[in-house]
Amino acid sequence: MSDARLIQRLEPKGLRLAPSQVFGRIRLVPVLRDEVRGDLRFARRDYSDAVSVVSLEGPLTGRGLKYVSYIPHGMVVSWTHRQTEAVFGTRLQAPEGKRVKVGPVPVRLLHRMVHREDRNQLRMLPLHLAMEGFLALHFGGPDIAWAEYSREALSHGLSPRVEGVVPGWASTALDGALRTFEVHEKQVGMLLFNADELLSAFIVAHPDDYRLLHRTLLEDFYGDLLLQYGYLMEAPELGLSLDAKRVSSVEDLRAEVARMRADWAAFHGFMAGGLFGVEVTSRKVYEAGPFLLQHFHTSLLPSEENHLGEAIVSPDGTLEYLKTYRLSAAQTRRAYLLQRLATSGWNLDDAAEELGSTRQDLVLRLHNAGFGYLLKDHVLEEARRSKARGS
Repeated sequence: MSDARLIQRLEPKGLRLAPSQVFGRIRLVPVLRDEVRGDLRFARRDYSDAVSVVSLEGPLTGRGLKYVSYIPHGMVVSWTHRQTEAVFGTRLQAPEGKRVKVGPVPVRLLHRMVHREDRNQLRMLPLHLAMEGFLALHFGGPDIAWAEYSREALSHGLSPRVEGVVPGWASTALDGALRTFEVHEKQVGMLLFNADELLSAFIVAHPDDYRLLHRTLLEDFYGDLLLQYGYLMEAPELGLSLDAKRVSSVEDLRAEVARMRADWAAFHGFMAGGLFGVEVTSRKVYEAGPFLLQHFHTSLLPSEENHLGEAIVSPDGTLEYLKTYRLSAAQTRRAYLLQRLATSGWNLDDAAEELGSTRQDLVLRLHNAGFGYLLKDHVLEEARRSKARGS
């Protein structure tokens, strides 16, 4: 039986968008929440280590699947079962994991992406949860010992799998934008655009929590679009004006302001159309009382804008938490190839036919995408020779 809280189409239910704020090529669109429940709260937990190793299976220091990344902070989630104010416990900055040194580098060992700490409290690693789900996409590799695949692929699948990202502090424009603009009274989130390309969305349940987490946007990671468009013109101010002919009283003025705000929200929603309103593939991660934590990704079609992320949805379908990452074109191509291979049972001929390609072209696409190690050397060499002959 499917859970009604599992997202099939990402909709900003319970939220509205305010007029954007522009700093250079960075456009920030505040996300407001008029009705705040108060039964789901978020807080930051700082990590000072240079590298974190998250044990996905097995003990912290034993054998098993690991996720390695720079993780500057975690997030503590507290909830109640009633629509009353969630009370924070005393363990927000509790010691966690094991700190070791690998040569001169401090390393923190963490247990799982989501870790239950109390009856109504858990710790999660924001965005890394979604990225780990993306890296684990068809991670096991072929489940049939096809002759074309290397011994490494048949024994270990896609291990290790690596993706590169850009930290928020690498963009001086983003830093300037976050320092310059004030946070709205009802603001619970932000849509981040660079040269009017949507990079990320971040939303929490309570305005007070967003104020405390606002600057963590600099510590989050983004796709390479954050640093692209550096030589383009600045993002234009998208001005709207009141129609003076419609205003003859205070009530008319209120109506015109409301219309203008609605137009702003509709336009910014249109700009974020590659994320909101599109179908997504979701997977349940954790049931936190009445709330459901899940991660998701969009279609992964190379011809479309693609995002991955994580979300928490309340029983009535309200979006209480959202954090997303926009995939680069190269990341999308890699995921798409893996997806097509998996649906074809990792049979190269069947996958090539499904893609409208040839076996040799598919082999070279896999090599160019960084998956050449999955195939035996003679398979790659045969594809190169065939390409050189033009056959």
